[in-house]
Amino acid sequence: MDIVPLLKRLSETASPSGYETAVTEVIREQWQPLVDEISLDRVGSLVALKRGQGEEPADGRRPRLLLAAHMDEIGLMVHQLVAHPDEAGYGFLRLSSLGGVDTRHLYGQLVTVHASGTEPRQLTGVIGALPGSLQPKGRQGKPYGYEDLVVDVGLPYRQLQALVAVGDVISFRQPLRELLNGRVSGKALDNRASVAAVTVCLDYLQGRRHYWDLLAVATAQEETALLGGFTSGHTQRPDAAIAIDVTFAKGPGTNDAVSFELDGGPALGLGPNIHPGMLQALRDAAAALEMKVNTDPHSRHSGTDAYALQVARAGIPTAVVSIPLRYMHTMVETVVTSDIERAGRLLGEFATRLESDFIENLTAGMMDDK
Repeated sequence: MDIVPLLKRLSETASPSGYETAVTEVIREQWQPLVDEISLDRVGSLVALKRGQGEEPADGRRPRLLLAAHMDEIGLMVHQLVAHPDEAGYGFLRLSSLGGVDTRHLYGQLVTVHASGTEPRQLTGVIGALPGSLQPKGRQGKPYGYEDLVVDVGLPYRQLQALVAVGDVISFRQPLRELLNGRVSGKALDNRASVAAVTVCLDYLQGRRHYWDLLAVATAQEETALLGGFTSGHTQRPDAAIAIDVTFAKGPGTNDAVSFELDGGPALGLGPNIHPGMLQALRDAAAALEMKVNTDPHSRHSGTDAYALQVARAGIPTAVVSIPLRYMHTMVETVVTSDIERAGRLLGEFATRLESDFIENLTAGMMDDK
């Protein structure tokens, strides 16, 4: 599978948290030929089912593995429309965040305003502010905050009023760029890189048998509420689950204890959201592939859909597989495609190794005194 063209479509499709419709259709197009059923649930998560093979269980229900990769991205929202008090009466948009946006990265960004007014359309805008030399004393040389920043689409205030409403969503406008050594950089690779990895997994399974049913879920609103994780864990009733997300890659000034090399393989979560039996099974699958994996320790919850999946219904044995990524929650997030491919193959191999007694053995292992 050629990952770069897929990742380019996924990355460049604007779908901030809560407004995932556009990227949903891109993912549906990719997954449809690889699965048996695909549908959109009531909160906007895309759910794909690939049925297991082999002898039908006596109760007619195969065990289910759920793979969750969130498809939303960070963005902005129109907070206020303001008019400049000059003769032309030009208008500007004040901002608020949609997800974990760091204001230090906003100044000078190119954006798309998804205007919902009398003529719904997409408006190109730039995020600007007073130059540092014109800032009040005490503010010069300081990072810009939301009180300093505006979006300028080049329209007079009255025309802007007719097109844009408070609450309209704003997405970042950034192409995916290929760097050297298999690296790519762009927006929304958190977490479209993981959606690509799940696509690799589904492709990997086309030529391999797996007993368990596989549920691939592109979850909605992870960046703001973990919503798709909570709802899909409840409605799909999986027997085990893996959240696929990104983690911190090594770069200038990073802490080596909590970051990982690009092209160094996926990282497996270890912490409160992780079932130790699931972690060991992933390590066993990696060993079968002769694949290097890393351990990503979490002292608290993982900050991923695993937190939501783990507590659904009576509790779901859950793991986290992460792809190293530099410059998280910026418009130049950077990954290496080989790590995406490895994560996808690891998920596929894990699925092929699941037997009918996996959960029973997992539970027994937790009660073992040895």
